[in-house]
Amino acid sequence: MRTGGEPARFSSFVAIDWSGAAGERHKGIALAHCRPGTGAPQLVRPGHRWSRSEVLQWLETELPANALVGMDLSGSLPFADAGSFFPGWDDSPATARDLWAMVENICTKAPHLGAGPFVDHPVTSRYFRRHGGRQGDLFGSGRGRLRVTEFHQSRQGCNPYSNFNLVGAAQVGKSSLTGMRLLHRLDGSMALWPFDPVPATGSVLVEIYTTIAAMAGGRRAGRAKMRCHAELDEALVILGSRPIQQQGAIDDHSSDAIVASAWLRKTAENSEFWAPKSMTEKIAATEGWTFGVT
Repeated sequence: MRTGGEPARFSSFVAIDWSGAAGERHKGIALAHCRPGTGAPQLVRPGHRWSRSEVLQWLETELPANALVGMDLSGSLPFADAGSFFPGWDDSPATARDLWAMVENICTKAPHLGAGPFVDHPVTSRYFRRHGGRQGDLFGSGRGRLRVTEFHQSRQGCNPYSNFNLVGAAQVGKSSLTGMRLLHRLDGSMALWPFDPVPATGSVLVEIYTTIAAMAGGRRAGRAKMRCHAELDEALVILGSRPIQQQGAIDDHSSDAIVASAWLRKTAENSEFWAPKSMTEKIAATEGWTFGVT
């Protein structure tokens, strides 16, 4: 990133708390943004119940120029551990972009950027743990396969879940698969790091883990969620932001997005975050990486 003396690379910092839940509109989606400086991040359309398609449209038509966008999802599935997303399947995609295209092709008729047909596909379903006690014979043992970046998340104090696990409140597999349909549509319209290099100008979208942002704001991994404005303001001040100074409760999806927006502003010029030592070119092209994981 900058070497000193240049203007700031990004002029807006957007964080998106995403949801893979079934249906059109979701209380679990929240968008927040802030500008350079110390102003408190603001929610985009506060009180609005977003659909995934609306988020895509907002990114395509309303995103400020030169924005750093962080989305709380995984941009790919584990690959490095087995040399394949779906070991033993001849049609397993070779890269993350190929995976996005496969998810889109199988789910093309599913509304609301849903991913149900992909997890219920006669071949891919064998690799997933689904609700109703349906664990595919190729899911593996324990908590399931992890990406390289997720092993590093664990070393930073987080508790990542396998993207092949679709069961439980903490699972992120559904949000990641629906997110792949969004990434497939955005591909070519903005840089998608680390699948693309960071260009000199223009917006860049990265994968984030909101727990990492909360920990940078003074929270513990096991208590990363903030559900009152007092806790939210404490985290914002630690992240170099002015507090919002409102009273009472706030839903944790909104607070996740607000804190992550302030964290993106604080860390956008951290060169270590853009060049993790364990992220090879192969890993970048297949598994991707979580911004902020070193």
